[in-house]
Amino acid sequence: MITGAVKMGTLMVDLFYAILDPDNLFLKYAFIMGGLASVSFGIIGTFVTIKRIGYLAGAISHSVFGGIGLALFLQVNAGLTWFDPIFGAILAAVIAAVTVGLVSLHAKEREDTIIGTLWAVGMASGILLIDMTPGYFNLTSYLFGDILLISGKDLIYVGCLDVLVLGVCVLFFNRFFSVCFDSEFMSLRGINTTFFYLLLLILTALTVVLLVRIVGIVLVIALLTIPPAIASFYAKRLWQMMLYSVLLCTFFTWTGLGVSYSFSLSSGPTIIVLSGAAYLLLIIIHKLVKK
Repeated sequence: MITGAVKMGTLMVDLFYAILDPDNLFLKYAFIMGGLASVSFGIIGTFVTIKRIGYLAGAISHSVFGGIGLALFLQVNAGLTWFDPIFGAILAAVIAAVTVGLVSLHAKEREDTIIGTLWAVGMASGILLIDMTPGYFNLTSYLFGDILLISGKDLIYVGCLDVLVLGVCVLFFNRFFSVCFDSEFMSLRGINTTFFYLLLLILTALTVVLLVRIVGIVLVIALLTIPPAIASFYAKRLWQMMLYSVLLCTFFTWTGLGVSYSFSLSSGPTIIVLSGAAYLLLIIIHKLVKK
């Protein structure tokens, strides 16, 4: 274990020196992206975990692929060069968030079927639109993520999302807290629970879109829920859980980036494997301690 820790420390030192190299601007962007994105991921991931709506976030994330396919289709076939894939992803994610939110509230008996259908149709429509679009597109980066492809424009998007998430969560913290723990009491007090539930899902959708840039559509739920799950072992209050989640997400992202860069591995799966291994190890330790 000590040897592993030393090797990990060596990898992080090597990553630090690589980031300082002016020629490695892509690596510097990736490092900054990991830190900035962890703010939104930790906060929204905490709400997703507490509310137990990971399956809704999964449907939203897979619907994103339909928006990406639409954006690429319009860029090539309709000449809308300004319609960036991230705009298509945001549009699809928000529509999916509102849809799955209304379905979960008003169609309980068919909730699983409708959400599962939306999940599959989102992916399938994206693939069909890309099939109808001439040219080569690297779909691997969308499916499994590649933090090394981050641009300066992506950093601006993430910074704006952090400001939005922090502002809304500070302003409506008590409302979101009630939505997660006691929505019935909130309704009895005359507060519009549907609005705040949908607002939470829309923030989740926006966060998912940016998380896709790091770990991809397939793995997005893992990084959104694993850090809060680990944080729940140690946090006694919701704000503590959020803080720990942000720190853990930053640690996993930066460590995964260092390992993937040093061993020429895919960054997204590396980040997920490290975070998943840490979660499983902590579960085993807690089981042993309880015994």
